[in-house]
Amino acid sequence: MSDDNIASAIEAELIELSGLLTEPGERECLRCYLLRMIYEFGCDGTHRWTTRWRDARAPQARGLVRKLQRLGACCCDCEVLLNVYPDYPDTDRLLPCAGQPHRGSCAPCNLRLLRRTA
Repeated sequence: MSDDNIASAIEAELIELSGLLTEPGERECLRCYLLRMIYEFGCDGTHRWTTRWRDARAPQARGLVRKLQRLGACCCDCEVLLNVYPDYPDTDRLLPCAGQPHRGSCAPCNLRLLRRTA
């Protein structure tokens, strides 16, 4: 195998792996997804993770970013967490997402459900 073929194969594998690592969970809410992505990969000053979640879980919600901007998240994913979803339990670790009952909803999951089932 030539060096070009090896490099292409590795690049393809890295692209596939990055997609798997950043894929929103089947019922993962936007808030929990943003927390997980920012914890793992940081915020780049854009709505890249919000857009990734929307494209995967709510493709019909084309106005989602504009809606979040009106709610105080003008520039980036961090602002979505700080200004739109500020209520998160004070904890030193990420909690598992309680899941969304309706696919495509941008409402945060009900983390109180976790306490009832734990």
